[in-house]
Amino acid sequence: MLEEKNTLLINQSTIKELLDVGDFNDIVHKTFQGLGDGTVINPPKLTLDLGETGGFPSYEGFMNAMPAYIGWQDIAGLKWVGGFLGERKKADLPYITAMILLINPHLGTFTAALDGAYITNMRTGAQTANALRYLVKKPSITIGMFGAGMQASTNILTISNLFDISELIVWNHRRSSAEKFAEDMKDVVSGKIRVVDDAEEASQADVLITVTPAQEPIIKTEWVKPGTIVFPLGSFQEIEDDLILKADKIIVDHVEQALHRGALKHLTNEGKLSEDNIFTTLGELALEKTSAGDLSNDITICIPIGTGAMDVAIAGVVYKRALEKNLGGSFDFEG
Repeated sequence: MLEEKNTLLINQSTIKELLDVGDFNDIVHKTFQGLGDGTVINPPKLTLDLGETGGFPSYEGFMNAMPAYIGWQDIAGLKWVGGFLGERKKADLPYITAMILLINPHLGTFTAALDGAYITNMRTGAQTANALRYLVKKPSITIGMFGAGMQASTNILTISNLFDISELIVWNHRRSSAEKFAEDMKDVVSGKIRVVDDAEEASQADVLITVTPAQEPIIKTEWVKPGTIVFPLGSFQEIEDDLILKADKIIVDHVEQALHRGALKHLTNEGKLSEDNIFTTLGELALEKTSAGDLSNDITICIPIGTGAMDVAIAGVVYKRALEKNLGGSFDFEG
């Protein structure tokens, strides 16, 4: 890999200049393959709770430390990422805040520091898109989207790069936000877009995606019909426990993380769910080590909980392209 002595500083506008939607999908796919064959190393993320769950200090936020080594690029790095409401929301700043640091794994030198918010949002969508690449055997799908924020947008952007979305049904607790989201997505989605007030109506689709901060279930077990793939992507509890227990297949990106975060955390803590309940991982599916088989009669829960490997891999590609095109700033931290 090309490399310079100083640390390269890369902002969000440069990242957008160097990567398109297809690039995000391709990099995430390669990284899932690396997770599957063991050439990508991804320890579980570590969380610093800054009041997200109501404890001390009361800043209504959290930060995650997410390290990884990417074998297919021979790079290593760390994403330091979090989400904040409270004062950050009052300041009209985006919920997600993030930085990515890359190192040369041979020398331990810091090669780059990048904005991580845009990469976080885009790779979140690309994870869903690639999961569908492995699970769905038809070119056209319908989607029920619960939530209408940034990550709802990036999910649709990346999925539409791989699939024809014949119908997008949108539910959000504020209808005005759902209507704006629908307007923003009208040139991305080839089929029709409907905004609904009834969450049950949004659940009548091939694929259900939840990207909300809800701490109580939005989707009821009895609403979900066989043949549905459910992606509970929020950090808390957007689907009922019974739906998880009823599922025919549970598929995750990182077993240890997925069991102890988000939708599966509660059942794992109660001893009702364990590694034995995980059907396979997205890495194994990406390598075709396993197959999900025919899902037309199954209820499938798929949880790409999010790994630092995706962020580090994307940052690695950005770093290489920035060097080649002489983009980004440079700083000597040892000077």
